[in-house]
Amino acid sequence: MPPAEAGPIPAPDSPPWLSAAAVATAGSLIRGHRLAFDRPLLAGVESGRSPLQAAQELFVATTVVLAHDGSADPRLIYANRAALLLWRRPWSAMVGLPSRLTAEPAERQSRALALEQARRCVALEGYAGIRIDSDGRRFRIEKARLWTLQDGDGQPCGQAAAFATWWWLPQAPGGSPPAAGERAEPGRGDRT
Repeated sequence: MPPAEAGPIPAPDSPPWLSAAAVATAGSLIRGHRLAFDRPLLAGVESGRSPLQAAQELFVATTVVLAHDGSADPRLIYANRAALLLWRRPWSAMVGLPSRLTAEPAERQSRALALEQARRCVALEGYAGIRIDSDGRRFRIEKARLWTLQDGDGQPCGQAAAFATWWWLPQAPGGSPPAAGERAEPGRGDRT
């Protein structure tokens, strides 16, 4: 007779976002957001869910959630389905990507400053910026929450972001970015 299991575990061929490491990261994201903002990352995900169930619910959420490690050139360690769709990358291409590459070169300095501010303050709410998908298409994010992830000893070990408000920016003829002051495409990709 097989030994009793403590709870459901993913099958060997489970998707990567249900691996033991990804489930642990999802738990860290959920707990870290609660500590940083004193409210849940996603309504209802924290109450009475197993870690595996919470990880699955975080992955399928419509709110974009991603996180990077605490290395000198941070690499993404998590991206939910909404993030993968927005950046147009599969898990295997997104997780492990240097997180600076989610923004175009002209935006990386302001992104780095916001992340540093979030690191110093543990959290930052209301961040806005321009990002770029895998095809070079630009989009604006607004009302983003940034928070610092902590390891078991309470030491910073990475950062996370969540946002639900974004829209595609217009592409100039020939696919180049729009001229300064051009308006965003109305209603295109708006996830509010």
